[in-house]
Amino acid sequence: MRVRLALLPALVLLAFVWRVPAATASAEVHRFSFVVSSIPTELRATSFNSLIENINQSVLVPRGLQGLEKLKFTWMFDLEARYFVRQNLAVSAGVSQIRKSSSQSYLPGIGLSVTLSAHITSVPLHVGAAYYLKPYNQGDFQARAYVGAGFMSVVYNRASLEQEAAGIPGVPVFIQTGTNDAPGYYIEGGSHMFFASRYSILLSGIYRSNRVLDLIDERTGARWLDAQGRPINLDVGGFGFRMGVGIGF
Repeated sequence: MRVRLALLPALVLLAFVWRVPAATASAEVHRFSFVVSSIPTELRATSFNSLIENINQSVLVPRGLQGLEKLKFTWMFDLEARYFVRQNLAVSAGVSQIRKSSSQSYLPGIGLSVTLSAHITSVPLHVGAAYYLKPYNQGDFQARAYVGAGFMSVVYNRASLEQEAAGIPGVPVFIQTGTNDAPGYYIEGGSHMFFASRYSILLSGIYRSNRVLDLIDERTGARWLDAQGRPINLDVGGFGFRMGVGIGF
């Protein structure tokens, strides 16, 4: 379901491209618009993935069990308000959501099970600006390349490890969650395409620096440390590709 929703902007893009030849009016460039985007993005999570790897190599693999998958890629969903203060300059503000999970179940016998899971959630907020280059016009179609950048605040971050067991005495059941907030930034470059309607399409590459340092154990309030006593960080940044649909007003 999440993948289908993430591909929705791409399907809308194909529909607009298909209808462009039939349009007769000029391209509409609205001063204010909402942009809904799906962004397949890298999820670095280097420190947290090291924790998963340590569990795999010290506990699971030696017992001949399949290791837990690392969290390296996800979809980010974004809602943004974009306003043209000048013909070639737009300011924007928005909110995004990142969710990624990995789970592995082990069934040693009838009615016996152990499930190990890792989860990451994050809500990046951003404000920024985009500079638009000279437009390319072709009939009722207009395309404008742009570059943008801005500041981010990464909030509601959660990284958790969870183990559930059923019917196996002595196997611990636990959940450990680390949380913290952090500042960040983003850099973006791509193309904004306008048609003879209130809708527009944004396609761009985007880099986010969203590194959350020193996760705090949500239950105890202490720093979350790995087996070597090092603090665990959560990097939810990386390179991504924006597929956005703008709705002009």
